Amino acid sequence: MNTIIVNTDIAKGTINKNIYGHFAEHLGRCIYEGIWVGEDSPIPNTQGIRNDVLEALKQLQVPVLRWPGGCFADEYHWKDGIGPRATRKRMVNTHWGGVVENNHFGTHEFMLLCELLGCEPYICGNVGSGTVQEMSEWVEYMTFDGESPMADWRKENGREKPWKLKYFGVGNENWGCGGNMRPEYYADLYRRYQTYVRNYGGNKIYKIAGGANVDDYNWTEVLMKNAGGLMDGLSLHYYTIPGDFWLGKGSALDFSEEEWFVTMKKALHIDELITRHSTIMDKYDPDKRVGLIIDEWGTWLDVEPGTNPGFLYQQNTIRDALVAGLHFNIFHRHADRVQMANIAQTVNVLQAMILTEGEKMILTPTYHVFHMFKVHQDAQLLAVEASAGHYDFQGETLPQVTVSASKNAEGKVHISLVNIDPKQEAQLSIELRGIPANKTQVAGTILTAESMNAHNTFKQPDAVTAVPFTEAAVEGDRLSMKLPAMSVVTLAVG
Repeated sequence: MNTIIVNTDIAKGTINKNIYGHFAEHLGRCIYEGIWVGEDSPIPNTQGIRNDVLEALKQLQVPVLRWPGGCFADEYHWKDGIGPRATRKRMVNTHWGGVVENNHFGTHEFMLLCELLGCEPYICGNVGSGTVQEMSEWVEYMTFDGESPMADWRKENGREKPWKLKYFGVGNENWGCGGNMRPEYYADLYRRYQTYVRNYGGNKIYKIAGGANVDDYNWTEVLMKNAGGLMDGLSLHYYTIPGDFWLGKGSALDFSEEEWFVTMKKALHIDELITRHSTIMDKYDPDKRVGLIIDEWGTWLDVEPGTNPGFLYQQNTIRDALVAGLHFNIFHRHADRVQMANIAQTVNVLQAMILTEGEKMILTPTYHVFHMFKVHQDAQLLAVEASAGHYDFQGETLPQVTVSASKNAEGKVHISLVNIDPKQEAQLSIELRGIPANKTQVAGTILTAESMNAHNTFKQPDAVTAVPFTEAAVEGDRLSMKLPAMSVVTLAVG
């Protein structure tokens, strides 16, 4: 029996809606085909942005979108992506497949995408191969309202009024593809570059420093000590990889229960990473002013057979969906420090929301988890106590069920549950404290599957989809239910 107590009258802070952010890099078919098809495409589009993907993303209430990378950011020169598309400089995407890009999707197109989605743009600047002047002029081009060389250029290119830009990353993975820097060197570079990421007029930029790779705690220590006062956020990257990064990450579809178990174990590991990085941040920032920005996370598996290895195209199963649910429950618990997270990536790359094939489009199981969990955006995190059973495999043990709960502005309580055991259901008893027993009504949504590798295809696009969950029985101030094996459930109570 799994016993859970939800204290509906004890709030522990706000779940920042930006935890449900996304990441779209110039990588494989994410931007070109996945999002941008061009105005002359037979695929229905709005000023070049494909309508089916746009409408699907709108349903998720995407709060923030990170662009243009990733590793691509530190070789991207923004001036090549503005002006008449016919005359834009073509470039080789050296990181991702060596393909030639025509730069048709640039600053104006990205800002249009964000406007159409109703989300905040999060732009990552080029520290690795770019100059201070280049970064400074990009910010001026986007946000300066007045007469200046960059503002005048923006107007010539068809945008009279400046955009609002809230989030700006000063480099990406500068310990690796962003320059192979030492933390001491990057800390000094960050101090220099961020000086010229200026606030023009009423635009106030939230500056995000390039943070650690997984468990590089020294990187966080050095950055916080030497530059913490000059940043608003510090990033962290962590991918869930069942195998070995270099020798074989593991198949997205053909995997054993052992690989399933390892995947869940590694997904849960992000809790320790957040805790330990946060502890270091607390030393220099006890008021938690600096947000931990987990702007790359998700499963990273071997590419689908027969596809370009540089395009990172992988299928997406119920296993991936559970990884997403686990991450959200963990991010919620760390809502005091985690202020944004951006899954990698939005379309056709890694743990994508959406897969496309020409004019066709399907939603992945992960998409449905985002849709189920969007009710937690900007809601109050509730105090939860859980005594959970275990998922045991070959002598190792993981908690079978994870849970988080929140209360929205209308007073409705939402409880999200994840059962990671692929074979065993979980009997749950949930005590609701603070809600009058005679006013308890419950509705729910569930995502589950019959097999561990169940996924959606272009022939069977709804093989794994969210459906109503009606198994929660109300008994006074308690809910009782059976949580099916390998399932994600969100309940609405009140």
